[in-house]
Amino acid sequence: MSVYAIPLWETPAIPVVDGNPFPVHRIFCVGRNYAAHAREMGHDPDREPPFFFAKPANAVVANGTTVPYPDETSDMHPEIEMVVALASGGYRIPENEALDRIYGYCVGLDFTRRDMQSGFKDTGRPWDMAKGFDRSAPMSEIQRVKDVGHVSEGAVTLTVNGEIRQSGDVNQLIWNVSETISYLSSLITLCPGDLIMTGTPSGVSAVVSGDHLMGHVDGLADLDIRIG
Repeated sequence: MSVYAIPLWETPAIPVVDGNPFPVHRIFCVGRNYAAHAREMGHDPDREPPFFFAKPANAVVANGTTVPYPDETSDMHPEIEMVVALASGGYRIPENEALDRIYGYCVGLDFTRRDMQSGFKDTGRPWDMAKGFDRSAPMSEIQRVKDVGHVSEGAVTLTVNGEIRQSGDVNQLIWNVSETISYLSSLITLCPGDLIMTGTPSGVSAVVSGDHLMGHVDGLADLDIRIG
């Protein structure tokens, strides 16, 4: 057994429906992967290669949690997403083999400090801290492929205080799941435990303390989060 200079930290994990917890290795997010959301963010969607950003593994928040409103922002936006959990990885994975790498799917929220992100964009600086802060990735329980199959279509919605805020369909992804896995694996070697947040539909806007968020993707466990 290896001995380390400091105590090892607890591995972040997500509960699995009818299974053992899923250990999280890394979290990758696809930017502007729904055309309508790209437009509302001031961009022209097309089939240029996707781009990615990351969140730390310990940004994961369990379903049913009250998440404190984050510091250093007054304009926090939740972005509803379908999340892919990888059972195995690889480098330069062919598209026709990509789905074989998937363990399961869940519903996630990409919390964003929008005012901070906008400021970083205006100055040409990286906006990691606008996306990858503490408790910025709430996730529902993962459902295994062997139980629910692969998710290629179905409603994606976010309701805030009972009102629909975001609405789309998985089949509206500019880059589908197989294409996303294959392309991302041409940039880095994917690993077991990696999560891929596949993008958000249009309708993103700010939430405040006290708001109740419900995330939904057809066929998957709903995500229920409150803002403290």
